[in-house]
Amino acid sequence: MNTYIKKLIDDDSDFQEIIRDIISNKTVQKMKNFMQHYDTTCFDHCYVVSYYCYLICKRLNLDYKSAARAGMLHDFFLYDWRKKQPDRKGLHAFTHGKIACENACKLFNLNDKEKDMIIKHMWPVTVALPNSLEGLILTFVDKYCAISESIDILKTDLFSRKSFRHAYLVLSLLNVNI
Repeated sequence: MNTYIKKLIDDDSDFQEIIRDIISNKTVQKMKNFMQHYDTTCFDHCYVVSYYCYLICKRLNLDYKSAARAGMLHDFFLYDWRKKQPDRKGLHAFTHGKIACENACKLFNLNDKEKDMIIKHMWPVTVALPNSLEGLILTFVDKYCAISESIDILKTDLFSRKSFRHAYLVLSLLNVNI
């Protein structure tokens, strides 16, 4: 996680108070043991998503508390999603919202909006559209963060491949815009 963003989040006392019970929970802390996108842990991903949802919803005079709490729990599935899980039926993208909500409900008292946001945060991959504007915000913030966490590594990987470098060189010599 970017140190500037981490400091910004850590220093926001209003935000910290809203999610304090969640981030201090031992089971939630286990999210730090699972990678989400390349070198970002599931915990860090949810922490940043939660904060951006909080900021956007607060600015728009929406339910920023539910947005922050649902954002922190939206990927609370506690397994390595890259490996097949014997007890999991269906693909991760389609099932983890429901699993995250079930896990969260065992530990926290969630309102209906928070539950809906967690379950439906994978729209449009899953057909069900979130029931609230806060849910849509979580959906789009999650996608933005996933891309942000992945893009630098993907660019590095792409540019490190010889065939791409050669093709880029040839296209550059031909003065073709990429």
